[in-house]
Amino acid sequence: MFEPTSRYYAIETATLTTPDGRHIAYKRRRFLPQGEGMPLLVEVTVTAGDRLDLITARTLGDPEQYWRVCDANNAMNPAALTATLGQRLRVPVPQIEAEQAALRPAWLSGLGTSPTEGGA
Repeated sequence: MFEPTSRYYAIETATLTTPDGRHIAYKRRRFLPQGEGMPLLVEVTVTAGDRLDLITARTLGDPEQYWRVCDANNAMNPAALTATLGQRLRVPVPQIEAEQAALRPAWLSGLGTSPTEGGA
């Protein structure tokens, strides 16, 4: 469903069964990690012309990994991270997907695979 480098890759896929018997697959909610707790690779200072995709291409080797920088800086709006020149951005050490799954709150582990099976 998602590439291994996607922020949604490690998120559980659940199924909703509608009253008419159709099965609809969906991804469970992604809980954001606490940025300050993520291992730091490097800090980058925003300069003129910087964009988040350029920063992640330079530091992580993949412009589509901008979401990792958003997570490490507790940012919900990616554009805000590069709006102020001189701002310092945390670039995290990329975590393997199993570690990302471990970041889910513990109470999620007891949920079923669909809302009709007792899930959320």
